[in-house]
Amino acid sequence: MFGMSVFHSVLERLKAEQDEELSDEAGDEWRGIAAAPGFIAETATQTWAFHTTVQQAYCELTADETPEPFAMPDYLNRTGLAEVASELALGEAETALTLAAKRRRFAAANHPDRLPAEARLNATLRMKLANMLIDEALGRIDKPRTAR
Repeated sequence: MFGMSVFHSVLERLKAEQDEELSDEAGDEWRGIAAAPGFIAETATQTWAFHTTVQQAYCELTADETPEPFAMPDYLNRTGLAEVASELALGEAETALTLAAKRRRFAAANHPDRLPAEARLNATLRMKLANMLIDEALGRIDKPRTAR
């Protein structure tokens, strides 16, 4: 261990102790640990062994689970301009704040990054239409109305 940093020597010792500890049973691992001279190293080794056991148990549980097939919600099938416009319900009295709120609300339900791959094409189209409609409404707000 001479010529190594303290950190490196601790890692080497942990590696050696891990090989010994993993062969012990769970009850034997904790027996007499507080009296052992390498208490911290042994605790770290046991923690590592515990996490390995938990990881194996988790993998065994998740291997049996099969994901449900994705069913496209009805609203994602409405990809027409008029359908998206009616969902947004844009009115003449809209302000920049209300339009921003409508954009956020629409994106929360329709953003392609939040949906499975099967729905991304429709979600992308819906988001493009909604953004176009909201941007047009913002443009009407910014332009002053001229008297005729």
